[in-house]
Amino acid sequence: MTSRYDTLQEELRGNPKTWLVTGVAGFIGSNLLETLLRLGQNVVGLDNFSTGKAANLEEVKGLVGAEAWARFRFVEGDIVDLAVCQSASAGVDYVLHQAALGSVPRSMEDPIGSHQSNVTGFLNMLVAARDAKCRRFVYASSSAVYGDDPGLPKVEDKTGQPLSPYAATKVMNEVYANAFAKAYGVRSIGLRYFNVFGPRQDPDGAYAAVIPKWIASLLRAEPVYINGDGETSRDFCFISNVVQANLLAATADEKAADQAYNIAVGDRTTLNQLFDALRSELGRNDPQVASRKPVYRDFRAGDVRHSLADISKAQKLLGYAPACRVDQGLALAMDWYRTHVV
Repeated sequence: MTSRYDTLQEELRGNPKTWLVTGVAGFIGSNLLETLLRLGQNVVGLDNFSTGKAANLEEVKGLVGAEAWARFRFVEGDIVDLAVCQSASAGVDYVLHQAALGSVPRSMEDPIGSHQSNVTGFLNMLVAARDAKCRRFVYASSSAVYGDDPGLPKVEDKTGQPLSPYAATKVMNEVYANAFAKAYGVRSIGLRYFNVFGPRQDPDGAYAAVIPKWIASLLRAEPVYINGDGETSRDFCFISNVVQANLLAATADEKAADQAYNIAVGDRTTLNQLFDALRSELGRNDPQVASRKPVYRDFRAGDVRHSLADISKAQKLLGYAPACRVDQGLALAMDWYRTHVV
């Protein structure tokens, strides 16, 4: 059966639009860029390289070829600068706003920096999208908005109190998006990502996500640290599912707008299970990896204990149908990390 995403891709190939991707040099942004260029779209990319990498753009350039790359215009700038946001948004049909300072620990150490990027920068982009009369503003929210609500699976209309400054910034994003819909008619959709992973996700640095960090540590024979007892669980979502959700959200019916949606696969994996899966996958090529054991340490402040998404709303209103499960995504991610981690 043909999915809505299959249909959408054919429609876009035949009727190219102009898209703005903020945070385009980052993990999610560069994957969005690659897909859009492969679909024959025109793309404006905005990034200040605070966490994004020029190497990600170079990799996309090599993958899509010169003809597709010619449809991409890059703007180096910061979303905390309204003029930069307005310049990048001019003439754009759809905004895919990914630029942010991610990571709960980063926000615990620098709440002001997280606020400036994630709230002030977000507000600037909303204003720019309003002024440019963009058709749809799609933005990265987060499963962190569920905070201390213990219920599983997470359902969009039932959230708790945020447990970190990062979570608070994502709650504010949704509040501002809804306010702009009512005050100015800016049509938006928030995507609550659940632990996204895949190629081009940075394995290095203090705030690296768990999957790339552990893969790199196993490949480099470095210690793998598990915070707590390892029974903390997450709904890990491969990047191709997130790309699909963004394109569907940008082009969804008006009745789907001005709401937030869970973007995940609806599976729960503990950190212990994740470690075993990564060790098994990498151990096929390196017997020494197969015997490695993790190092357990204290729980991390601000972390949610369990996370699992109900994705039925996104399935119903966006036509979202995650095509890549966790085990498939891990296998695909391994290929990239084996090549790029040194």
